[in-house]
Amino acid sequence: MRHRSGEFWAWADRLLDSRAHDEMLSDGTQIDVQVRLSRKAETQLFIGVYTKEGRLQFEEFYPALGSMTMEDALVLGVDRARALATGTNVTDRILQAH
Repeated sequence: MRHRSGEFWAWADRLLDSRAHDEMLSDGTQIDVQVRLSRKAETQLFIGVYTKEGRLQFEEFYPALGSMTMEDALVLGVDRARALATGTNVTDRILQAH
C-alpha cells in the first residue's frame, strides 16, 4: 500500500476520469503517473515515486498544463518520474511547457 501525501489528496477526485501509468523499476521503486482533464478542460498531471515498500519518496501535482494533451502530459510525467526515481538530472520539460 502506498503512503500518500497532501499532493495526492489535492489531486484526488474520483468524479474525474483519468489515465494512469504504474511501473515498478528494477530496484523495486514504484512510479505512479496520472493525467486527467479538469472540470475546466485543463490537462492536469500527478507524479508519485515510492519505495518498494510503498513509502513516499516524491509526489507532485500540476493543476494546469496549458494546451498540453493528456497523452503528451503522460509521456512527460513518466519521463520525470523515472528521472526522479533514478536520480537522473533532466530538464523539467513539464514546467517549461506551461
